[in-house]
Amino acid sequence: MGMTMTQKILAAHAGLDYVGAGQLIEADLDLVLGNDITSPVAIHEMDKMTVKSVFDKDKIALVMDHFIPNKDIKSAEHCKCVREFACRHDITNYFDVGEMGIEHALLPEKGLTVAGDVIIGADSHTCTYGALGAFSTGVGSTDMAAGMATGKAWFKVPGAIKFNITGKPKKWVSGKDVILHIIGMIGVDGALYKSMEFVGEGIKNLTMDDRFTIANMAIEAGGKNGIFPVDELTEAYMKEHSKRPYKVYEADEDAVYDAEYTIDLSTLEPTVAFPHLPENTKAISEITEEVTVDQSVIGSCTNGRIDDLRIAAEILKGRRVHKGVRCIVIPATQAVYLQAMEEGLLKIFIEAGAVVSTPTCGPCLGGYMGILAAGERCISTTNRNFVGRMGHVDSEVYLASPAVAAASAVTGKISVPEELGL
Repeated sequence: MGMTMTQKILAAHAGLDYVGAGQLIEADLDLVLGNDITSPVAIHEMDKMTVKSVFDKDKIALVMDHFIPNKDIKSAEHCKCVREFACRHDITNYFDVGEMGIEHALLPEKGLTVAGDVIIGADSHTCTYGALGAFSTGVGSTDMAAGMATGKAWFKVPGAIKFNITGKPKKWVSGKDVILHIIGMIGVDGALYKSMEFVGEGIKNLTMDDRFTIANMAIEAGGKNGIFPVDELTEAYMKEHSKRPYKVYEADEDAVYDAEYTIDLSTLEPTVAFPHLPENTKAISEITEEVTVDQSVIGSCTNGRIDDLRIAAEILKGRRVHKGVRCIVIPATQAVYLQAMEEGLLKIFIEAGAVVSTPTCGPCLGGYMGILAAGERCISTTNRNFVGRMGHVDSEVYLASPAVAAASAVTGKISVPEELGL
């Protein structure tokens, strides 16, 4: 019986010739990730252990991104805890104000994640790095503590679902629409503890930013991880960003999948997830009512990369944000911020009446920089729209692509760029 990509990576890191779905293994880790919310818990747990140091100061990444720059005393204390821990253990990859970015955009950009890695992070969207052909998954802070101390983690080997990607997407259809379509099709528990493995000739028509977006939201379908095969585009990205060696794993022809789906990119439309679950999706042609919005957020670990900002700028250029709508643009990293500035994108955003923030998770988790009041609606490129996710429990979040979020900011209602003559 053959193995999937994920199973091959886990077998190699467990020192085994073969692993199967449901098997319990202990695997070596290539990277352990934490942020300013989850790391303090892990640090306090590690303090209870007998170990005096981390397993490898180069294989831990601590990214201050959720409430950075600090929004209040509590967030400042959290960051101080992590900062002191990083200094005490001489952590190589500690990222704070001026160097930080949203963790799941920052680590690939810094070359800390490559194909064949096993990565755990105390953040559910750690599954993002599967876009590079790595096994990456979110864990609790206690598991993060054990990982920092030992360099190992226990896993139950996941089964897998195969998504065969075909065709080429239409203009204004992006990776966000692909993953929203999939979540709408299978539901928020449709891939529960499964590896979502994306294959097929259509992948060549997806940019790396598209792939990061799709892998990022595997967790929104309940997935243990999302993963893409390594192709020339993946290798070019890794060679540009990383000096680390990588290893390519391919699924066996007789690998076992619990289910298989075919996604024809050419048939997809811009897609929006209505409140209060990512599975409540509607293609734009299915939205018959007028849905007005009070706020538009363009950013997050899902859609704050340079391609996302370019798309938003193309739509906002020469136009104005609708009166009464707050449009908040958040570049995912300092490098993205700088590139957007050099390309003139920030000028376009500001002239359109949007605001541009320093890199931060900010409003995505209801942190700051865009909290919603009762009765308000937000169209957002973030990844979750649970009750109260972005503020008041009586507010609403609609998940969409940067193209839809930008067009909606201009019209004041959920719209697509074609409605602006684009």
